[in-house]
Amino acid sequence: MDLRNIAIIAHVDHGKTTLVDELLKQSGAFRENQQVAERAMDSNDLERERGITILAKNTSVEWKGTRINIVDTPGHADFGGEVERILSMVDGVVLLVDAAEGPMPQTKFVTSKALALGLRPIVVLNKVDKPDAEPDRALDEVFDLFASLDADEDQLDFPHLYASGRNGWCDPELDGPRKDLSALFNLVVRHVPAPKQQKRADDDFRMLATTLGADPFVGRLLTGRVESGRLKVGATVQALSRSNQKIEQFRVTRIQAFRGLGQQDIEEAVAGDIVSLAGMSKATVADTICALAVDESLPAQPIDPPTITVTFGINDSPLAGRDGKKVQSRVIRERLMKEAEQNVAIKVTDTPGGEAFEVAGRGELQMGVLIENMRREGFELSISRPRVLLREVDGQTMEPIEEATIDVDDDYSGAVIEKITGARKGELVEMRQAGAGKTRIIAHVPSRGLIGYHGEFLTDTRGTGVLNRVFHAWAPHKGPIPGRRQGVLISMENGTSVAYALWKLEDRGKFFIGAQEPVYTGMILGEHSRDNDLEINPLKGKQLTNVRASGTDEAVRLTTPVTMSLEQAIAYIDDDELVEVTPNAIRLRKRHLDPHERKRAAKQA
Repeated sequence: MDLRNIAIIAHVDHGKTTLVDELLKQSGAFRENQQVAERAMDSNDLERERGITILAKNTSVEWKGTRINIVDTPGHADFGGEVERILSMVDGVVLLVDAAEGPMPQTKFVTSKALALGLRPIVVLNKVDKPDAEPDRALDEVFDLFASLDADEDQLDFPHLYASGRNGWCDPELDGPRKDLSALFNLVVRHVPAPKQQKRADDDFRMLATTLGADPFVGRLLTGRVESGRLKVGATVQALSRSNQKIEQFRVTRIQAFRGLGQQDIEEAVAGDIVSLAGMSKATVADTICALAVDESLPAQPIDPPTITVTFGINDSPLAGRDGKKVQSRVIRERLMKEAEQNVAIKVTDTPGGEAFEVAGRGELQMGVLIENMRREGFELSISRPRVLLREVDGQTMEPIEEATIDVDDDYSGAVIEKITGARKGELVEMRQAGAGKTRIIAHVPSRGLIGYHGEFLTDTRGTGVLNRVFHAWAPHKGPIPGRRQGVLISMENGTSVAYALWKLEDRGKFFIGAQEPVYTGMILGEHSRDNDLEINPLKGKQLTNVRASGTDEAVRLTTPVTMSLEQAIAYIDDDELVEVTPNAIRLRKRHLDPHERKRAAKQA
C-alpha cells in the first residue's frame, strides 16, 4: 500500500485536533454508529480540560488505496520537545492557520523546525466562515513568515486550501462547494512524497525511537519510523545510544501499527512504517533500535535546551501528609526521573542536600502540567519560583529573550507598552492594527521579565488581552528586573480562619483564602495593599458580652477570595516563598533561604 507520513502543526486553538476528528470520520475510520468523543485525539484528562494538545499522538487513515499516517503535534512552545522529535518521522506538514488571527508565535516556532528539515508545507486557512475572517491577509502573512524563516523556492511555492474544520469541509477556492475534505486528502497524496525509506527495505533494520509509552500488559513501548529494512515479531535486535554504545539486546515481542484511534498488532514492519515495538527494558527516546549487524546509531534531531528551572521538594508544612499518599523525596525523585526519560525537553538534577530536585524545562506551562499530573497521582510537593537559566559565553552572561505577541484593545495598548518596555526591559519590535479596535504589539522581552507578568497583564487589559510568547534568542544580561511590587499578608497563628477576623482585615489587601480554612504560621493568606509584608491574625474572633442591643450585630460579608491556578501561583511567588501543592489544595507560604540560595537569588536579580 502507498504510504504518506504527515504532521499537522498549528498555534494553540486554531482547530488542529478538530480537523483530525473530521479526517478520521470522513476516511471511514469509525463505524456508522460508533460513539466518538469530541476532539478524540485529546486522550489525556488535562488536554480535554484545557483544550490544548500536550502530547504528540499518531493516527492513520486510508484514502483511495493510500495509507496516510497523521501526527497531531502540540501547538504550545513549552511542549516543543515533542515537536522536534516528531518532525523527524514525517515527510510533509499541514500548517493550519486561523483565517482571522493569522500566523501566531507558536506557528512560527513549529514552522521554523519543519522548514529547517526541508519539509514542503501545505497551508490550510481554517475558520474562513467566521465573520471576522480575512483569509487573503492571513495568506500574505504566512508567505511573509516563510520568507523571514529562510524558506527555499519550493517551500515558498506552497499550495493552500480554505477550510472549516468544525464543519468538515476544505476547498481550493474560497467560494467552493463546501462539502467534504476530499480536496485535502487528494492534495496530501499528490504533494507529500512517499517515504524515501521504502527504497531501503532490503537493508539492515534501523529505527530511531521518538516517543516512549507504556502498556499494562506488554510493558515499555517505543514508537518511531522504520528507516531501513524489515522487522518481524520474534526477531532479536539491539538498542544503540547516540554515542554508538550498546544498551541492550532484546527479542521483539510485539509490533503495533496505528489504525484509526487504536493500535493493531502486525506481523512485519517495513521501511517507512510508523510503528511501536515492545520487548525492551532499558532503551529509551533518541536510541536506535537496529539489527545485530549494525554498529552505528542514527542521528537524532538536536533538542533546544531548557530555559527555566524550578525546585521540587518535599512538602514540609504543618499540613503535610493530610491529602496525599506520596510524600517521600525518594518517591518524588523516581517520578521525576521517569518523566525526564519520556520527555527529552526536561532535565532533572539532585540538589546538594538530596531533599529537593532541580527540574529544568521550557516554560511555566510545561512545569504546571507536570505538577498538575503529579498532584492528581497523589503527590505532595513544595515548588519554588521559576528561575531563568543563564549562560556564560566568552566571559559574558547571556539570558533567554522571548518574543511576546500581544493583542489588546486600543485603549490599553499604552499601559501594556509602558510595563513591557519599562521595568521589564523589553524592546518594542512592531505595533500595528489587528482588526476593529485591536492593536497587535510584538516585543522582545527577557524571560525573567515575563515570569509573573500574566496576572498583571490581565488586570491592565481588563481580562481582554491575549499574550503569546515563544523563545527568540540568547542575549547579554539586561541587568536587574524588579519582582512583585506588592507585599503579602502572612498568618502569625495556627488554626482555622475565622470570617470575622478576615472581614476586619479586608482593608489591608485582597485574600487568597476564605473562612473556615486551615492556616499555619508563615502561610501566605493574601496580597498586601502596600509593598511590605504584614503579619496578621486570621483567628481573632469577636469579643462577646452578655449585653444584647439592637443594631450591634453587624452582618459579616466577605469579599470573594482570589483563586489562583497552579501556573499563576508559581509565577506569583517571590524567591523567599514556596507553593505547597497537594491533591486537594494549592497554598502559598514563606520559607527561610539558606546562604547558598540567597546568593543565587541575588545573582539572578
